[in-house]
Amino acid sequence: MTVDVLDLLAGGDMEVLGLLPYSSNYTFLARLTREGEEVLAVYKPKRGERPLWDFPPGTLAGREVAAYLVARAAGWPIVPPTVLRPDAPLGEGSLQLFIEHDPDRHYFVLMEERADDLRRFAALDVVINNADRKGGHVIEDSDGKLWAVDHGVSFHVEPKLRTVIWSYAEEPLGDDLRQGLEVLGARLSEPGELQQSLAELLAPEEVAVTLERVAVLLVEDRFPSPQSDRPLPWPLI
Repeated sequence: MTVDVLDLLAGGDMEVLGLLPYSSNYTFLARLTREGEEVLAVYKPKRGERPLWDFPPGTLAGREVAAYLVARAAGWPIVPPTVLRPDAPLGEGSLQLFIEHDPDRHYFVLMEERADDLRRFAALDVVINNADRKGGHVIEDSDGKLWAVDHGVSFHVEPKLRTVIWSYAEEPLGDDLRQGLEVLGARLSEPGELQQSLAELLAPEEVAVTLERVAVLLVEDRFPSPQSDRPLPWPLI
């Protein structure tokens, strides 16, 4: 794709095509067009978010964007391009590039075939404190690339990691993940574009504790084991 996807998501002409099924919040499929270029996107308006007792209202869309920025900063291109768009038809919300995929090719299938390709997914979930990594939130596109989607309930200051990806518990991180975490830690700790962007999407303490999670992972140099009595999301897929 030659089009600048982020630019198209942020400024292209937007048409809401319809409601996507099986979502706990109002989630829509949208078409973005500009100068003959077109992409589909998943649109999650803030006003369609279901209230949660442990996350501030109207913040889930921003967390979707923050997860994309953190993954990109670590050099892990596993979250589809995502922006926060204030002028969207149903109000401000996140727009994420729609990934065509077979819903039957989810984590529980992919783990059997591509275990080495999923280590970054597990590390990202720890860093962003993902409270809802279902099996269906790991998808495979038509070219075989794996993607991580649905990060609205992430970045809480309290430990809330709930994920189906526990296969690597207590395993060493390895050089690839350590390198990404070191780069991410440096970018989170220094004034710059990443800090500024996250400050607009998350509370200050949420940004600070994200850096702390990166530091702990680097010190311990291994994936964590479940630390709560509720380590899995529900439903699992």
